[in-house]
Amino acid sequence: MAVSRYRDRHSVAGKKSDAGDALVLAHILRTDLAAHRPLPADSELAQAIAVLARAQQDAVWERTCADNKLRSLLREYYPGILAAFADKRDGLLRPEARAVLAAAPTPTAGAALTKSQLRALLRHAGRKRGLDAEAARIHTVLRAEQLRQLPMVESAFGRQALALQRNLDTACANADELAVAATTQFAQHPDAATITSLPGLAALTGARLLAEIGDDRARFADARALKAYAGAAPVTRASGKTLTVTHRRIKNQRLASVGYLWAFAALTASPGARAHYDRRKTAGDRHTAAQRNLFNRMIGISCITA
Repeated sequence: MAVSRYRDRHSVAGKKSDAGDALVLAHILRTDLAAHRPLPADSELAQAIAVLARAQQDAVWERTCADNKLRSLLREYYPGILAAFADKRDGLLRPEARAVLAAAPTPTAGAALTKSQLRALLRHAGRKRGLDAEAARIHTVLRAEQLRQLPMVESAFGRQALALQRNLDTACANADELAVAATTQFAQHPDAATITSLPGLAALTGARLLAEIGDDRARFADARALKAYAGAAPVTRASGKTLTVTHRRIKNQRLASVGYLWAFAALTASPGARAHYDRRKTAGDRHTAAQRNLFNRMIGISCITA
């Protein structure tokens, strides 16, 4: 859309061609170079961190998608396996949950598992404590009455669940491996200690933040420019006596994602962040608006710190 405005300088017919577009782009650099932001001069290490951090975030999104697909299928024919891990953190993403599902993909197979078999599955999945109690709990849940499909339909659902589980296993492995690679590279960056010293930022979220803002000190003139790029700063529109302040439309979805995670983690990591959030809530902001305002404040502090 921005380039199309320049095209009208040279032709009013609205025609479009590759040669004409090349001429328009050349004229943009020749006449309006100062009006456009140059590409950031990030270091090689920062660029490598950006590749790994973005790939890890993509892997997390793919893992969530695979988890939702599998969960939706299990609701149709196997609610017992969902109930067995409903009160556990990460649910089906837990290694022991996926191990039990792989061994017993149908309610019939789940009810046939013995406590000793469940104990072996839990140990093989990496659990070390409370094996007997956990095996007994899962054994009771899987043998409880639950809605069932017809035998042949149940078997077909089980085959589909195994296929979806393999996708979930791959997505989990990719997310974990890329997380290790991203945090290892991030630890080598000279800004790592400064970034992780901010409340609510750990190694992985710090790597994501560095990936989006880079390490070019001349990229942003001040904190306001960084906040505008991040989509955290509000937009003020004035017309006559009317003045409206609205939130900015997020364009950098990756930076917005790590921003909201950072603000949410800072609520428990920093008393000052919690107090600022509470003040915004008291002033009438809803949770999302208060969280966005907190991120706006913290991204400005990070620019000053850097």
